[in-house]
This record gives sequence, C-alpha cells and structure tokens, in this order.
Amino acid sequence: MDATRGPILFRCDGTRDRGWEGFYQCLSLAAALQRRRRGTHFLSYLDPLSLATVVNRGNNDWIPAEQPIGSAGDLAVTVAQVRKMNAAAVVVAGDGYDADYLRELKKTGALVMAFDSSADMRFPADLVVNPLLHPGRKAFRVEPGCQLLVGHRYALCRGVFRRQRTIRATEPPMPFRALVAMGDDDAAGEALTRAQQLLQMSKVAKVTVTVRTHHPRYDDLLALADDSSGKMEVVTETKELMTRLVRAHFALTSGDVWSPELCVVGIPQLILSQTKQQAGTAKKLDEDGVATYLGAATSVTFEQLQEAVDLLHDDPMERKGMTRCARNTFDGRGPDRIVNGLEIMLHSPSRKRAASFAPTHGLKIAA
Repeated sequence: MDATRGPILFRCDGTRDRGWEGFYQCLSLAAALQRRRRGTHFLSYLDPLSLATVVNRGNNDWIPAEQPIGSAGDLAVTVAQVRKMNAAAVVVAGDGYDADYLRELKKTGALVMAFDSSADMRFPADLVVNPLLHPGRKAFRVEPGCQLLVGHRYALCRGVFRRQRTIRATEPPMPFRALVAMGDDDAAGEALTRAQQLLQMSKVAKVTVTVRTHHPRYDDLLALADDSSGKMEVVTETKELMTRLVRAHFALTSGDVWSPELCVVGIPQLILSQTKQQAGTAKKLDEDGVATYLGAATSVTFEQLQEAVDLLHDDPMERKGMTRCARNTFDGRGPDRIVNGLEIMLHSPSRKRAASFAPTHGLKIAA
C-alpha cells in the first residue's frame, strides 16, 4: 500500500476541565476525511467516557489515552501510536502541548497538523488551521515549510448544516422562534441563563436550546423546559436539530465554531462571547453583516438582550439582509478545503520520499 494512503491519527481530548471544542472540531474534519476513504483514529482522553460512542458512531476508531495531551509521558505514547499504525498524518487539537511537542511528532515522518485559535507559539508543524475567524493570518508565527489556513473559507461545518442550507432558502413563517446554541464549551452555563431570559420575552414564541448531554447545566435545562408549558425544548440529537434549523428566525450564540455553521444555513445571530477568540470572531461577523455582536456574556444585561431581540423581531428586512450576507460569506465547504490542502501536502514528492522510509524506521525501533 502506498504510504501516503496511511490513516490519520487525531490527538485530542474532551474533558470537563479543558473543554470539548477541539474534540468536536476533529470529529468534523474526520467526517470529511472519510469521504476521501481515509482511515481515522482518535487517541483521546475522554470525560465522560460515553463520548467514545460518539467517536465510534462516526466510523472512527478510538484508542483511550491514559492522560491529557501534553502531560508527562503523553508524547511518548502518541509517537508510539503514530509509528505503530504508520500514520500519514497526525492532527493535534486542544490546550497543553507546545512547539517541542509538535517538533517531536514531525520526527516520526508523519505530517503534523494543528488546530489552533490562540497563536501563542511559533509553530513547527506542517499545517496550521484556525477554525475561528480570529486571530487573523498576521498573528500566527510559523516556521519555514508550514502552511496556514485561516479565514471564512476554512470554517468547519458539519453535514447537518450543509443539508439544511437549501431547505432554508427563505425565512420561515411566524411565530418568532429562537435557537440557543452557546457552543460545545459553556462552562458558565450561559445557555440556561439566556434561555430563562428569552422565556420572559413576549415576542419570542418558542425557544429551542441545543446542547450536548454532558453540558454542565443539562439537567437544569430539562427542568426548565418541563416548566415552560411547551414554550421551550432541549435538543441534543442531530435528527432533532435538522428540523429546528429551518424554523428558527434567529440564533443566540457565543461566536465559536457553531456561528459559522449557522451562517451556512443563513440564520441571523445575536452573539454573546465568552472568550477572547470568540469576541474577535464575533466582531468580524458583525462587520460582515451576518450577526449582531452584543458584547461579552458577563456584561450583557437582560434589558440589552431584550432590546436586541425586539429590534430583530420588528425589522424583517434586517433579518433578510443578515441571512443573505451569511449565506454569501460561508458556503460550508471549509472541511473539504482543509482536506484538499492536507492531501496535496501528503502527495507532494518530498512527502512521499519521507513516508517511504517510515515502515523501515518503525521496524528498527521495534527491534
């Protein structure tokens, strides 16, 4: 078998302490890689362990990691896995690793790709992808030979959002419906706080909250939905989310990777950021006319949110303008473009020569 057709190893974690965003970013890319018939393996430290079923459900193989990425001993285990499966590439996502970590992975001969939205190091990787819109290209420092993919053309998007793009070609009929999607990492529980506030607004007829089952306030959200007399619902499954996307008039988001996905569908957004990177992304989306950035979640009051919702409700032309700008800016092909870039690099003559020595090198280590 051609060495360049080897599998892809994802080194990412999903835990309560470090968050789950990087883990779900890797799942989105893995789905695109499988369309190119690439084997995908996850070396991940997961909490809760039920996330392993999410990995397997996407036709990925899961290898349990004994400790979080960047911990003592983790690098040796990751290098051993890369050599054991003769991986064509290793994708690193999350916090905890440094430039030396990436540099050691490159010594295995595999292509090294990093998901990063912090730009806080000089990257020795082969490929760096920023799935958010902030920071921009100028903020990243890379070593010679490293390629950088940033901007709206490389925004990650799951299939469920691309499929609903055609269906929601026009705005849905009234009554006014809100979608609360505060992202994969919502440690402050903003989804619950803002859902409670939306329920108090007379112009909002229905509130749909989409969260993961491991959300820290998941049980409280279910209890709130039970007490809402049918005005609120909690959605966790993809099949349920599909039908809600085409019926929502606006979404309340945090400016994470969910925001570009909702832009693909064409849903106007009100954004309450929770991190520096999200704030930068939200400002860029506001400048592009696809969303309204209200500010940091900790500083936006109920009155400010209600005023923004009322303005959006009373101005259908504003909603239509945001929808048009969002759909023109984001086409949902970001994962495919990232895979194209990865495949081009894997099939370069220099990469093929390097990969051809990997099996022999692996046997020497084993001996």
